[in-house]
Amino acid sequence: MKAWQPTVLTLAIAAVFPLSAAAQSHQELFKELQALRDRVTQLEDKLKAAIAAKPTPVPAAVVAPAPVAVSAPPGMTPDQQRELARVALKVDSLEEERDNSSFKGLVISGSIDPTFIYNRAQNRAGFQLLNSATTGPYAYDNSYFGAASLDFQKELEGGTKFRLTLLPDRGAGAHINAGSIVHEATVSIPIDGDETRFIAGQIPDWSGYELLAASENKLVTHNLLFDLIAPLAYTGAGVEVTRGDWVVKAIVGNFNASKREPDENAPMVAYRADYSIGEYAGIGFSGVHGKAANFVQETGDTTLHLFEVDGYWVRGDWTAQGQVSFGTQKNAAIALDSNDGLQDAEWWGLSGLAAYKFTPRLEGVVRADFIYNRKNGGGLLGFGADSLNGIGPGFIGYDADDAPEARDSQRGANRYAVSLGGNFRFNEYTLFKAEYRFDGATKRVFEYVDNGNFKKTNHLFGAAVVVTF
Repeated sequence: MKAWQPTVLTLAIAAVFPLSAAAQSHQELFKELQALRDRVTQLEDKLKAAIAAKPTPVPAAVVAPAPVAVSAPPGMTPDQQRELARVALKVDSLEEERDNSSFKGLVISGSIDPTFIYNRAQNRAGFQLLNSATTGPYAYDNSYFGAASLDFQKELEGGTKFRLTLLPDRGAGAHINAGSIVHEATVSIPIDGDETRFIAGQIPDWSGYELLAASENKLVTHNLLFDLIAPLAYTGAGVEVTRGDWVVKAIVGNFNASKREPDENAPMVAYRADYSIGEYAGIGFSGVHGKAANFVQETGDTTLHLFEVDGYWVRGDWTAQGQVSFGTQKNAAIALDSNDGLQDAEWWGLSGLAAYKFTPRLEGVVRADFIYNRKNGGGLLGFGADSLNGIGPGFIGYDADDAPEARDSQRGANRYAVSLGGNFRFNEYTLFKAEYRFDGATKRVFEYVDNGNFKKTNHLFGAAVVVTF
């Protein structure tokens, strides 16, 4: 290790910026000394350049020049000089210790978003935070918001990347792995440079224009396509390839499951490709093909096909995002045919969002969603007749067990939703969000629990504060 020796310029800079090392943390001290060193280096380089540019006089005789006495700059005491040298040596030690420790290349971040939700049909209003995914159904009013997360990312020597995201009760692991707090656990290993990588682990779904984290969404709730027809996560291995403006990734593994059950052995293929269109826009598409659990008819795994296209445009104060999705699952429709046979579920959906920044901190947002779910009585990805989310052929009352009783119909209800809201950037770490949402359907599929009626529409209001670091 090479100790840093104070020069005349070093002492001069130190006199201008006096140090009080005892009152600073190691991190603050390290940053200040690093900036000081950079400044000293710049000044020494300028001094050397000036000396080199000065013409050398021709001596009358070869005589050794008399040494020039240089005094310490004003305001720099001997104690300050010794302290500066000691601190410089300590900073070198801290740098070496950091480089040799496991903290090199480690980035830790986190977030929390306490959320208030009012749902008219459910006759409930209150805050949501870390509510367990196992005590209530996944729904558009009980999605991934109201969470607290910790994210650990580390890059090793040679380019291997590791990521572990902990999201208790509100993450993908809570739904696919018996309440696990692990939302993401992935590795990315370079194969042919940084542009071709091997990826593996538990990977959250990557479809659509909306992301899971509350800090990365403009509204409180998610769109209908995200909540009702998008996967949760994949467990498997594959590759990620970057070529110019293209990023393509694909894996083979399990769909919404951390492991396969007995008699389940057919793999699933999931993929996504993104293309950047200049500086302001981009387009992507993703798909899933393979076997998935049939929760509607409980027949075990049946063939599933999903495909979607999404895009974005961001310019100045404007943001526009959109998505179109298609899906089908064999033998997963709600209604049976005339011979009491199983039928296939089929659906397609649209979602669009527009946002405008009235000020650098205040943004207004509007979003509209639609899902066509009419065929064979309806039925979406993992959802059968559902009086909370508004899925099915309509409800006519209650059965003997006081559960909503669906109509015996071959036509399901199409769903739509319109949200109007905004967000306010209070500071670097804090974002306030508010949203009014109107949900509707073509049949009476929303249960009003206070009076037992079923209606075609529902109202929701949400507000949240999102703090990140």
